[in-house]
Amino acid sequence: MSMDEHIETRAIHAGQEPDEETGALMTPIYANSTYEQDGPGDHRGYEYSRTGNPTRTDLEANLAALENGSYGRAFSSGMGAINTVCNLLDAGDHVVTGDDVYGGTHRIFTQVYEKYDLEFTFVDTTDHAAVADAMQANTELLWVETPTNPLMRVNDIEALAALAHEHDALCAVDNTFATPYLQRPLEFGADIVSHSLTKYLGGHSDVVGGALITDDEALDADIGFYQNSVGATPSPFDCFLVLRGTKTLPVRMDRHCENARALAEWLEGHASVDRVYYPGLESHPTHEIATTQMDDFGGMLSFDLDATLEEASTVVSETEVFTLAESLGGVESLIEQPAAMTHAAIPPEEREAIGLSDGLIRASVGIEHVDDLIADLDAAFTAAGVH
Repeated sequence: MSMDEHIETRAIHAGQEPDEETGALMTPIYANSTYEQDGPGDHRGYEYSRTGNPTRTDLEANLAALENGSYGRAFSSGMGAINTVCNLLDAGDHVVTGDDVYGGTHRIFTQVYEKYDLEFTFVDTTDHAAVADAMQANTELLWVETPTNPLMRVNDIEALAALAHEHDALCAVDNTFATPYLQRPLEFGADIVSHSLTKYLGGHSDVVGGALITDDEALDADIGFYQNSVGATPSPFDCFLVLRGTKTLPVRMDRHCENARALAEWLEGHASVDRVYYPGLESHPTHEIATTQMDDFGGMLSFDLDATLEEASTVVSETEVFTLAESLGGVESLIEQPAAMTHAAIPPEEREAIGLSDGLIRASVGIEHVDDLIADLDAAFTAAGVH
């Protein structure tokens, strides 16, 4: 499959050919742990499924093609992928990252890897001077989310990648919220792209997975070494589910974006909403860079209610079309309160410092009819007494 093909075509065909023996159109689920060898050490490309599995191979090729990358590696979770990036570092290395990264990323950085003598500095990555000031002689990685979770800040990948490279550091970008349909960080100079496949790429809230994509052969070899050595690899069935999901990524994302944009505009005009965080709104502080870097603005948004913690909790508990749940990126709409759920691992004082209030609500806008989504939130506001 040529990179000249449009992404809608690559999503369906890249990495996937009909089975040579049977003509089966879909990639088979190779439920094997081991493979026959023709002689000692003489195998046919596969020897043990932690090291490699044909279903996973097809998924990895598909993901690499979607990102316009050369190499892809799949993992059993998004955190397994992030852990593998940390494995690339040595004791004494320093990492610069965003101050509103996903709570699980913050947790693995501070509560897992700091005790192995890795140092992390959290800054507002939209402030390039702050990023430059944070870089040190031992900085080996700049970890970027864009849009960020949950404040939806859009980071300038090209500028940040250049800044990282000035310091001989890698630039890794978590592209989970945008997906390769809307944004491809390798095209802007990033070294590694990270995904939680659990989200939009899987797309149906029925699988957990992660991925790392790169254009650098040596870097991919290092990632592959840790993928095999640590063993956080997905099952063949999980790979099959994600492959099923990527086929419909473009059409799903079009509806996610359409619905989120309409909902964001409605929220922005609501008297009880203090602020809406959605890159597609002209009022969003990083809207301009979003227009140059993204093909559309995604299905994620957050908003601050002019309400107490209890009232905001009532809102997320009273919805009926939106489901109160963590995670995101499925066809169904989800709603949550980051301070009590996805970002509870971040200390309260740090949450407050970056603007992550107790009244902040995050929505993963699904592909239902947008009028039903608006009516559902409106009814929840009424039930919480915030009209």
